[in-house]
Amino acid sequence: MRTDVVRIYKSVHTWTGIVTGLILFIAFYAGALTMFKEPLDRWIAPPAPVSTAGLEKGSELIAGALALRPEAAKGFSLVLAEENGRPLHVTWERMRNDPDPWSAILATDGSVEVTQLDPAGIGLLVDIVHRTAGVPGDLDIGTAVTGIASALYVVALVSGVIILLPSLVKDFFALRVGRNLKRMWLDAHNVVGIVSLPFHIVMALSAVVFGLHDQFYDTLNEVVYEGRMMSVIEGSSPLRTLKRDPQPAAMLPPAEILARATAFSPGFAPASLQYQGYGTGGAMVRVWGADPRYLVRREGFLVMSAATGAVVDTEYMPGHQGTWSSAVSAFFSLHFGSFGGGTVRWGYFFLGLAGAFLFYSGNLLWIESRRKTERRHGGPVAQSRATALMAAGTVGVSLGCIAGLSLTIAAGKWLHGVVEDLNGWHDGVYHAVFLGACAWAFGRGAARAGVELLWATAAATAAIPATTLLAWLLPGLGLWVSDSLGVDLVALVGALVFARMARASARRIRQGPVDSVWAGRRLRLEEAAAAAD
Repeated sequence: MRTDVVRIYKSVHTWTGIVTGLILFIAFYAGALTMFKEPLDRWIAPPAPVSTAGLEKGSELIAGALALRPEAAKGFSLVLAEENGRPLHVTWERMRNDPDPWSAILATDGSVEVTQLDPAGIGLLVDIVHRTAGVPGDLDIGTAVTGIASALYVVALVSGVIILLPSLVKDFFALRVGRNLKRMWLDAHNVVGIVSLPFHIVMALSAVVFGLHDQFYDTLNEVVYEGRMMSVIEGSSPLRTLKRDPQPAAMLPPAEILARATAFSPGFAPASLQYQGYGTGGAMVRVWGADPRYLVRREGFLVMSAATGAVVDTEYMPGHQGTWSSAVSAFFSLHFGSFGGGTVRWGYFFLGLAGAFLFYSGNLLWIESRRKTERRHGGPVAQSRATALMAAGTVGVSLGCIAGLSLTIAAGKWLHGVVEDLNGWHDGVYHAVFLGACAWAFGRGAARAGVELLWATAAATAAIPATTLLAWLLPGLGLWVSDSLGVDLVALVGALVFARMARASARRIRQGPVDSVWAGRRLRLEEAAAAAD
């Protein structure tokens, strides 16, 4: 390939990466954590209430709950007993006269026990940070920013592959470890990028659609559907074939509905029953669940008549979808990793971390390349203001994101039940740490702040297993030991990695090239010269 063509694509790759790198670092790091939102929520929340009710008690639980809230018959869910110990329970959607969600379980004495649902969850914040890159304010603005960054991300991927084509065979798995740190980072950047390229293509394209879906829908509505898109969507709803019948009717027991659903698709694992119009002849139930054999959205569902058990619609049932619905579900599933069980979740977790590394290393390569460019012009290398600012921004944004998420996770267990708006506290802790890290990096400079913030990140991440240890050693603190001990183990490993990175960064300050933006010696010489003047 012609050298000038490769040079053009290298410039495109560099600048699209620089423009979007920090946004996508946050999206990928938080996206990796979304693979385990449920364990994170369980780590923070206290143990679930005790109930011995099995599925055979489902009708009794529903009847008792509706006796307390008869208006909720319009729409509620029966959630099956979960692996985290949460028992069989009924949940209600928010209603006008009761804006707070709640749930009902059968207590050990057979009575219906109503408890307020805890709307707080660290998984919600992690997901929002993933979707918006932490941009505060309106959710739609944040997702649009991420969507635009993802579109540029596609350009960066294509141009990056074109750059590597001439040397792909020779340098594909080359990882030259040695004194030339820039070469080592470049090799690692290239290997991670090529190996995970299919994953990045899926993430980039799907994130563009998710981030800019409102704009796409508005365009389709005007260009394709001539303003009739909503009526078309309503006409394709799975409820369209359900006959309206407001007359009272007996409901099939939940166990019978689940038996029919699993008989219809033996590999399907139900998780909840979502009822509408309960107690009437037109009552409908969505049987929600998963089937790891198929690519679906986070969960699929089978629409059935709650009175007769007849199958009404299979459009969203794994393995029984139409061509278009299957394609859309696959699109969602490949982005969320909602297939293949735990193996895929762990794979997506590490691929997400690798993606964050890709953007971080891309910024480091650009920063180091400025020194090479300056040296080519002859004379001493003087780092430009733009280089210093990019280095500080890379340190502050990256470590601020990691430390902010780690500390707000740890704080969640201490604040649970103590503060009224735990979600607000989660958001406040994250953004306070994130903005504080950014301010610290710009104020102290990339070299010194890099070491200091890495130690702070290690401490914030270590606070997660330390909290569990304190809960175990000092039960009088009012904390609890969660069943999600995997969260503590991963956090402990992460804290050790960050501590090791802090030591390596400090060593680079002492021993690295004096003309690097990471050079502590140059910083001290400048300070001494300024003091002498």
